[in-house]
Amino acid sequence: MVRLGTGIGWRPEIADAVERMPGVDWVEVVAENLCPGHLPESLVRLRERGVTVVPHGVSLGLGGAERPDEGRLAALAERAEALGAPLVTEHIAFVRAGGPLTASARLEAGHLLPVPRTRDALDVLCENVRIAQRALPVPLAVENIAALISWPGEEMTEGQFLYDLVERTGVRLLIDVANLHTNHVNRGEDPAKALAELPVEAIAYVHVAGGVEKDGVWHDSHAHPVPRPVLDILTDLASRVAPPGVLLERDEDFPEAGELERELTAIGEAVRAGTRTRGPEPVAEGTRGTAAEAVQGAAAGQAPEAPGTVGEAGEAGERVRERVALAQTALLSALVAGTPVPEGFDRTRLGIQARALAAKRAGVVAKVAPELPAVLGAAYRPAFLSYAQTRPMRGGYRQDALDFAEWALLSGGLAEGRAKRELREWWLDRSGPAPRRRSRVARVARMGRVLMRR
Repeated sequence: MVRLGTGIGWRPEIADAVERMPGVDWVEVVAENLCPGHLPESLVRLRERGVTVVPHGVSLGLGGAERPDEGRLAALAERAEALGAPLVTEHIAFVRAGGPLTASARLEAGHLLPVPRTRDALDVLCENVRIAQRALPVPLAVENIAALISWPGEEMTEGQFLYDLVERTGVRLLIDVANLHTNHVNRGEDPAKALAELPVEAIAYVHVAGGVEKDGVWHDSHAHPVPRPVLDILTDLASRVAPPGVLLERDEDFPEAGELERELTAIGEAVRAGTRTRGPEPVAEGTRGTAAEAVQGAAAGQAPEAPGTVGEAGEAGERVRERVALAQTALLSALVAGTPVPEGFDRTRLGIQARALAAKRAGVVAKVAPELPAVLGAAYRPAFLSYAQTRPMRGGYRQDALDFAEWALLSGGLAEGRAKRELREWWLDRSGPAPRRRSRVARVARMGRVLMRR
């Protein structure tokens, strides 16, 4: 197991501060934000100093019903090689649904959504993880995610689900203690029980992050200071096993470098507090050794045998995938397309999750297309949230920006004036396959043709 030490999530907004921070042994970077042939100079300098860089994927959707996309896997592998990374990480989540398995339109969540802790979902996840392991040049670790909602009819606790995943695949774990806290507040799950059930020998490293509570719901924002309960869970984890690495995540509302350094200090103190109380690592008779052997075997390139027929090309495996696909598509459709809430789900929580997804889309689209909030001003956010209620993403955030602009122009919500003219010009400049001609006659004709096609 690679000993990583103390790390921080590298983001362009804090790149200079990270380079100057004392005691940073490694950094993690969002894989999809990198171009392997044109690495940011800050990352190049860090690597030259011997700082380890780990790519962290967010779009693979290993918990989804479909097998992992070969192109996404190849891209993740390319980034791992470009960075000389000792491992890569992804999430136990689904991020899209629909498609051929359900004979329906594909839906994108734009966010990490929880998989049901059922045997069907575990079977699919295990096969997907094994596919990813074969495609990647370095070991894979997968992260537990935070959730606002619970699936009805779950058959396992989180700890049991992760234990079986490790035993069957040998995959390593990225344990996010902030997500354990989130699930404690939102789903009533005991972090100590989850840690007690985990195969702690499989932990590759640990995430620590902040969040905020609103109306009894904890939002894993990565934009607030790390709260004491999260540090306490980290101490509990460190009392059970020495984590190979611990990393501070921050994605928005970045504070001054001094505050980030103080948070890193607090994280180190929490780990040391756990270390002082750690005795012999707990071993559950008859079970703990099997997961340890699976991890060691995977590290040596030996894939554990999967029980049953799942993962084969047989009919049983496809039926399992179809069942998982139908359930995930029904949930995602309710969240992003306004369809009825599937039976057994908490309607209030689903409403909160749907609004959170729409708010995230609004924020990302504002970054991808900053002209939209600049043109619409204070009207941008409420207009986008109204648009997102029944219009799911159909091709990534750039396409979402175009679709929103078209909707805003055609919905009648914009009165004639400067904002509408500028929005129309922006949309016309980007909606076609080639740059448009600049004459007024050409602009009007193009607008008419495009609107008629739609």
